[in-house]
Amino acid sequence: MSELIEGFLGKSVEGKKSRLPARLDYVQSATGLFLGLFMWAHMFFVSTILISKDAMYAVTKFFEGSMIFEEPKPILVSFVVAFVFIVFISHAALGMRKLPINFRQWQIYRTHMKMMGHSDTSLWFIQAITGFVMFFLGSAHLFMMMTKADEIGPYASADRMWSDFMWPFYLILLLAVELHGSIGLYRLCVKWGWFEGKDAKETRAKLTKVKWAITAFFLTLGILTLAAYVKIGYEHRFNVGERYNSAVEINLQTDGKVRV
Repeated sequence: MSELIEGFLGKSVEGKKSRLPARLDYVQSATGLFLGLFMWAHMFFVSTILISKDAMYAVTKFFEGSMIFEEPKPILVSFVVAFVFIVFISHAALGMRKLPINFRQWQIYRTHMKMMGHSDTSLWFIQAITGFVMFFLGSAHLFMMMTKADEIGPYASADRMWSDFMWPFYLILLLAVELHGSIGLYRLCVKWGWFEGKDAKETRAKLTKVKWAITAFFLTLGILTLAAYVKIGYEHRFNVGERYNSAVEINLQTDGKVRV
């Protein structure tokens, strides 16, 4: 009964305001922090293609447990992606609480944003739009990676970009993810007072510069990485489906010492 009363009135039986919104904000912040840091790590992993195909292949096999198992286990990647997927959906569901749910609320927000002329209010608008885009494109990407973990590699990933014509999909997702993630991490720092100095305005100004620098860095890295996969996919277009073998594996195959 107490939960029912709190659900309707937003207050407990004792007349105290519900702590649920604050707890949900905390969970939203925690999941957002995890996803933001994961996004950065993921970008560095996939960008190893800029070093070489062998480097990207080595990273792929590492996450498949090549250091532990004699045969790589793509199912390990599926488990990791499934966990990230759960966190992603949870974060999206919590974020939807704060989105305008009708035209009147949208109109009020737009008027408020124009009158305030505050950069952080405008950043929230960008974050809301990119979050909406990510809900669909990010879910599709995570589902593909979860169900086709064995199709990640220099050739398989590149074929997906060029031969399957997925590069426009990933370009839009890249823009949405990098903008949403960097803005989200900036807003977390401001909201929870991380790195806050004696002068709050000065700290916020510095954080803003760092945020845009990080955005520029990861967007540049992401576009270069995407271009590298597209280039490899174009060169490999007549051999779609061929699996990549590293130089080490080719030498071992030639010697007849191992089976790949």
